[in-house]
Amino acid sequence: MQPSVSELFNRIAPVYDRLNDQLSLGLHHVWKYMAVRWSNPPAGGCCLDVCCGSGDLARRLAQFVGLGGRVYGLDLAAELLAVAARSSDRYPMIEWRIGDALDLPFEAESFDAATMGYGLRNVGNIPKALEELRRVLKTGAKAAILDFHRPSQPLLQAWQDWYLEQVVVAAAAQLGRLEEYAYIQDSLARFPGGLAQVQLAEQAGFGDAVHYPIAAGMMGVLVVTK
Repeated sequence: MQPSVSELFNRIAPVYDRLNDQLSLGLHHVWKYMAVRWSNPPAGGCCLDVCCGSGDLARRLAQFVGLGGRVYGLDLAAELLAVAARSSDRYPMIEWRIGDALDLPFEAESFDAATMGYGLRNVGNIPKALEELRRVLKTGAKAAILDFHRPSQPLLQAWQDWYLEQVVVAAAAQLGRLEEYAYIQDSLARFPGGLAQVQLAEQAGFGDAVHYPIAAGMMGVLVVTK
């Protein structure tokens, strides 16, 4: 039986941050900062980071809202939330919660901004996840969704395939996490491209949706407005 997504991420929790830094050459910090800026979190606001993992995006949201604001970091993987919670003393405005992106445990119209990093590709139902995100946002609020993408150019596709196989999977194997990272190529093949994501967001009821390709199209940020 294949392990669930939450089981996979629980297994990689001890090495998650180290591998992100190593495999992106530190660039994931730049991409996450861009996503948070595009979500437009207001000072003193209440924000949500869905599929928060070890908490990078939630902590960036906290820096924007300040001590007068509130941030909720939500994830299904308890082990990753435990890693995230180690920063609780420095970020008392963040509350970490176990929860499902397909059934967010919040009232409608609760949040001034939201983010999701590397989560939409892994949910079991992308339209439902977008509908839930829209439901909990306040009218006029934005969400920014960062994820890996399959580039459109064949040469970049070939380079991405090589990098994932020879660098990402190889590095994960050295840390005893081969199975947990080998799935990435399959998940990329199934993940809708930027235009399809915009269409799905519009079908979910968002009034505006724009997809921004970054890193030569190998990454992207979907920015939606309720």
